[in-house]
Amino acid sequence: MLGGPKLTWTATAARPRGTSSTMPKPPLPEELSAFLARPNAAVIGTVTASGDPRTVATWYLWEDGRVLMNLDEGRARLDDLRRDPRASLTALGENWYRHVTLHGRIATLEDDSDFEGIDRISRHYMGQPYGHRERGRVNAWMDVESWHAWDGGKPWKPS
Repeated sequence: MLGGPKLTWTATAARPRGTSSTMPKPPLPEELSAFLARPNAAVIGTVTASGDPRTVATWYLWEDGRVLMNLDEGRARLDDLRRDPRASLTALGENWYRHVTLHGRIATLEDDSDFEGIDRISRHYMGQPYGHRERGRVNAWMDVESWHAWDGGKPWKPS
């Protein structure tokens, strides 16, 4: 609102007593691993050269506690990851109040010249090989360092 009170924000706001800022470390509980193995809608987060966040919808595969993503060779987020390997992935359930967020680092970037990586991911989501083969692709493997899960307005604590 123009002319209204100036709003301020501080990154050092206090946490409620008894809460922790520490996110769980891998391995993930089996229930969350099973959730991540589905072809969920997902969003990758990277860090731009200026330090700003960049978030983009993406496909992924959950395999042996790691995440495989595949990027077009000309995407800005690929430049981000080449410069700074920190990344996050949020996988959303059908009800978006249920999701799992993974934080980690891209351990490997490798050319996908034979489209094997993108074809695997496309079959997972679409049931067929990837259709756009005119541009180069790059596989990005993310090692998970921490995670959190949310379910219906509260932390998702698998049984």
